Amino acid sequence: MKLAIVTAYPPSKVTLNEYAYHLVKQFRQKETVTELILLTDKTEGEKDLEFTEAGCKITVKSCWEFNSYTNIFSVTKAINATQPDSILFNLQFMKFGDKKIAAALGLMLPLVCKLKRIPNIVLLHNILEEVDLGNAGFTSNKIMQKLYGFIGTTLTRLILQADTVAVTMEKYVTILENKYQAKNVKLIPHGTFEIPEQPQFDIPKAPMQIMTFGKFGTYKKVESMIEAVVKVRAKTGLDLEVVIAGTDNPNVPGYLAQVKENYKHVPQVRFTGYVEEYEVPTLFNESAVVVFPYTSTTGSSGVLHQAGSYGKAVVMPDLGDLALLVKDEGYQGEFFEPTSVDSLASAIEAIVTNDDYRIELGKSNYRAATAFPMGKIADMYLNTFENIIAKKSKNNVITASKAVI
Repeated sequence: MKLAIVTAYPPSKVTLNEYAYHLVKQFRQKETVTELILLTDKTEGEKDLEFTEAGCKITVKSCWEFNSYTNIFSVTKAINATQPDSILFNLQFMKFGDKKIAAALGLMLPLVCKLKRIPNIVLLHNILEEVDLGNAGFTSNKIMQKLYGFIGTTLTRLILQADTVAVTMEKYVTILENKYQAKNVKLIPHGTFEIPEQPQFDIPKAPMQIMTFGKFGTYKKVESMIEAVVKVRAKTGLDLEVVIAGTDNPNVPGYLAQVKENYKHVPQVRFTGYVEEYEVPTLFNESAVVVFPYTSTTGSSGVLHQAGSYGKAVVMPDLGDLALLVKDEGYQGEFFEPTSVDSLASAIEAIVTNDDYRIELGKSNYRAATAFPMGKIADMYLNTFENIIAKKSKNNVITASKAVI
């Protein structure tokens, strides 16, 4: 199978590029995949294809740009040139841009594939029905939220033109089936990127690192985390370092620089900037706790799956999709009220003052993470493609038979 993937890809700063990297790493090792065709965004640096494992040929076509109005044409042209057997779209609603028209035009590509009769799957990481538009940085205007809701419903109907729409949470399947009467939605879990054979439960104690990882400024804000750690330091006397790993959300440029300025009086607050793939293991292994300072959620959390794979204790807000993941996939952690610094401080304190509890949480999260390694997730997509192809072949035979009769 010549499998094409439409996605952002490292060193891209566009969302979901890390997820694509780990999918590609697994797909290229599968015997049924003879060639991978990456239909990616354009980046200044070369694409990260330095895999150590043996695998199939990879062809890269950098054929789209964030917020370009011509992506639907340039990606279609790349599809025509490469002639893939099947196409996987790695999507969320702002994948192709944060401008409404550019985003919408890009999301029409699954319909293009349907018209061209190319077997296709859309991996949809979030659905607008479950996004708090205000907290997520889209808009806080009530009229605009209704407009976004209408646009989102329209775009969802377009996306549902795909042969199969894969979502990462059971709740999303229920919503899409009930609201849109969809018959082509399938649950395929998010999966865990890298799973060490034995995670490191021993951590550096001087200082003990309290880490958060992501793109910050909208519903992910770090002020409460810094203030909570200050409280824990004062109460316990522990040597704690705040590690803020990642970059600004594209909708809030300059956010982290402003936080750094506002909290320059607080010692031991480290901003890592963009984290390269090779730096991720060290970042997690050296952390005592992974904190999710969120006020809302927009889908299944890749960071939670990463934390689990490295056997880390986590501190999470008791809301939305994170709470559902704990229930559905078996993750465990300390919960806090999203708007309360005191609640967050208590959750962090409960872990950093009790090594046995920290390790117990880490082991539980490691067990949850190992249930769905990315190799297994890749197999689920390939099996789904085989079913789509078999169904199309059967339909073609029936159509031909009717024509003969």
